[in-house]
Amino acid sequence: MDPRRIFRIRNEEEFNSAAIAVFHHQYKNNAVYRQFCDFLATDPLSIRRSEQIPFLPIEFFKKKKVSCDPSRADIVFSSSGTTSEETSKHYVQDVTLYEESFREAFQRFYGRPDEYCILALLPSYLEREGSSLVYMVNDLIASSGHTDSGFYLHNLPQLAEKLRNLEEKRTRTLLIGVSYALLDLADAHPMKLTHTTVMETGGMKGRRKEMIREDLHGRLSRGFGIDRIHSEYGMTELLSQAYSQGKGIFLTPPWMKVLIRSTEDPLSLLETGRSGGINVIDLANFYSCSFIATQDLGRLGVNGTFEVLGRFDNADIRGCNLMIT
Repeated sequence: MDPRRIFRIRNEEEFNSAAIAVFHHQYKNNAVYRQFCDFLATDPLSIRRSEQIPFLPIEFFKKKKVSCDPSRADIVFSSSGTTSEETSKHYVQDVTLYEESFREAFQRFYGRPDEYCILALLPSYLEREGSSLVYMVNDLIASSGHTDSGFYLHNLPQLAEKLRNLEEKRTRTLLIGVSYALLDLADAHPMKLTHTTVMETGGMKGRRKEMIREDLHGRLSRGFGIDRIHSEYGMTELLSQAYSQGKGIFLTPPWMKVLIRSTEDPLSLLETGRSGGINVIDLANFYSCSFIATQDLGRLGVNGTFEVLGRFDNADIRGCNLMIT
């Protein structure tokens, strides 16, 4: 199938049809995923709905080349981690597919990048190589075309001054940042933002104590004088993002879907309203694996929404990881 067919998905049935086609493509061409499915005694011909497809534990990206063609990669994205941690690596065979995914998703939720001045406060990501988030934001900054758009590292006074100047000019601005850095900015330079959307990408990266979403968003809202904080949900192992425009309620683009699995039985999916592990179907991962069991905890809401509640206490997801060596 043409992988860009996913960007034309309009309804659940089209999503299901595309997901089944992608599953068969990956079962045939991705040796790591096929081995995992065979380990579970999966009969590919019995798969009729996307919910029946096996979800690969995300830890595989730390140990294996999860790719339909391990010999090819336009770019390799890597996750953050301490020196004692093994990092995930995502071998992206066609980086233009990633670009189309994040550009389409951003426009669906926020409009064209050139409608904004985009400021990025992502120090922990800029201080290492291989960040897919930096790749995405750099592209959005370039697409914005605004002379004041750009990255900021630790120069918070300069960023605060820039924000005040943009506010005075009533410039539509997007400030996207890692959680701890946004807190540093809000604490050191409180201000009233009227024309600025503040978007957190999650993560304290060991710089601050982890906080529940309500506390984090409450502090950021008070520090910036705004009533809601936006959020982006993505990760190294995915090529698509979900967005929340307030209260931590996320929506996915049409080619991405979130399901919730039981924490006791990783092969069992839960109904709306119950919390468990987050499984992601990301059809933009066409050349890698589109069906991933993450280490995040979440809860499904109505109309395809979901919340992110935290992470598993134990780094390894229980079950389905016996063949990771």
